[in-house]
Amino acid sequence: MAEQAQYEELARQLSAVGVVKRGMGRTLPPDCPAGSAAVLTLLGRRGDMRMSKLAELLSVDMSVTSRHVAHLAARGWIERFPDPADKRSRILRLTPAGVDLLDELYRRTTHLLAERLSDWSDDEVGQLIRLMTRLRASFGECRSTPNRHPAPLGPGSRPDPGPVPKTTRTPAST
Repeated sequence: MAEQAQYEELARQLSAVGVVKRGMGRTLPPDCPAGSAAVLTLLGRRGDMRMSKLAELLSVDMSVTSRHVAHLAARGWIERFPDPADKRSRILRLTPAGVDLLDELYRRTTHLLAERLSDWSDDEVGQLIRLMTRLRASFGECRSTPNRHPAPLGPGSRPDPGPVPKTTRTPAST
């Protein structure tokens, strides 16, 4: 088992993954913000689903999900239709235009990763994929209510607040 210091460093590195995510977000078309891209990705991977399931998978409130869905539907990238099992509910489905956009998003992301990791070997990229897949599997779906009672810390240890900036910076500059 890894030592406490390794877990602390891992926590810092994982919090820094936000830089990677923001870089990937900058490749999105202006009319497709990250939340909308996440909805498209889930529908592309999981297929048609109810809005309540989508909200659960996104780990966001139904009102947030509804805004994303309305944005995508207004652009013709998804369609909403009555659930045959429950006419009060709606089923969400990608349209052909949504599938095309999702393909474009995958192309853009793949291009960015290929560009930024061009000095990595195939083995290193493969190792990163295996380790990230394993990390994600260790957390499961991670979509339920978070554990409100985390395991107690060992003697003399403290929770890690994440990276501490070396200079004073505003959130907008990070």
